[in-house]
Amino acid sequence: MSEGAVVAAKSPFKVELKEGEKQFWCSCGRSARQPFCDGSHKGTGFMPVIFTPDKAGTAWLCACKRTGNRPYCDGTHSSL
Repeated sequence: MSEGAVVAAKSPFKVELKEGEKQFWCSCGRSARQPFCDGSHKGTGFMPVIFTPDKAGTAWLCACKRTGNRPYCDGTHSSL
């Protein structure tokens, strides 16, 4: 559900992820801790996307909230 989500940015967030560490990606775009959830979605119908990276390293997480590969950027922001 990306319709109605706030576009946090029109370029992805570069983050360092740790293998096996559960993450909560903000799907609503309202979090002050982008790209991660801070609970700002409460009452909006949005929920964070919970994911656990299978390897450590750099990742590009979606900031426009319209990716087809949640939570990872798929370039959708370039058409906004």
